Amino acid sequence: MSRILTTTNIAGISKFITGKVRDVYDLGDKLIVIATDRLSAFDVVLPTGIPNKGKVLTQLSLFWYQQAASVVENHLISADASVIVDAIRSAGGVVDDNLVADLDGRTMLVKKATAFPIECVARGYISGSLWKEYKAFPAHGGQVFIHGVGIPVGLRESDRLPEPIFTPATKAESGHDENVSFECASQVIGADQAEKLRELTLGIYGRAVEYALSRDLIIADTKFEFGVLDDKIILIDEALTPDSSRFWDFNDYKPGGPQASFDKQYVRDYLETLTWPKTYPGPELPAEVADRTAAKYADAYRRITGADLA
Repeated sequence: MSRILTTTNIAGISKFITGKVRDVYDLGDKLIVIATDRLSAFDVVLPTGIPNKGKVLTQLSLFWYQQAASVVENHLISADASVIVDAIRSAGGVVDDNLVADLDGRTMLVKKATAFPIECVARGYISGSLWKEYKAFPAHGGQVFIHGVGIPVGLRESDRLPEPIFTPATKAESGHDENVSFECASQVIGADQAEKLRELTLGIYGRAVEYALSRDLIIADTKFEFGVLDDKIILIDEALTPDSSRFWDFNDYKPGGPQASFDKQYVRDYLETLTWPKTYPGPELPAEVADRTAAKYADAYRRITGADLA
């Protein structure tokens, strides 16, 4: 098994962003995006990495980029290690054998786009924050209106919605993103752009849902990020991974409560048994919790692609 990667450094190259999971390096008009094995829970990056998590995120994103190519272009230039190494060296970076090993399978060379300040969320089932808001918001005329979207009364947790909905969210520098109405998103980025993002989000989600069902998987919800490059909207960041989506087993699906998912929910459930106040620093995870979480990520990759992670 490859070593767990929680920190990265490319000598001679400026780090553009250090996210909860990804380290991004600036190459001028291009970026190097490395998905580490870091895991965050309750908005805190935990000190324990999850084996091969970053590789799963990158390889799944590459898979879904291809699936969504007929809907929208994406920011990918190459995930080929030799191309990435050449780009780093051309930008003045220092490459050694350790860095090559770190980059393998978890790194993308991408175009630098101007990101929209909006998270684009598609939901086909009522779960997560949508379920919490559904229970909290009052009903009017047989519907519960959540940030301007009407949802029929009487739904159970994890029920399928009558049709997929678009629920944008503002990006938070720290803490949770905030769900907002389509009208609010339109005020931030413009009505035409907001409409286009809704169309793209639901278009990608619809195709992904259809494919996933052929693999006996449900995609309950997912989020995308988009950017603008040369006046064109493109898909950026990850796509349809266990970090950004809720995957459920179709054969085990039983609405009326939470569903077992192929993501870090197992870690959240473990953390809920501790007295940790959900603030930095986070606790170390026991080896069995980290390994079981890694197995869930690997299983998601296998179920979706039909192959084992290389």
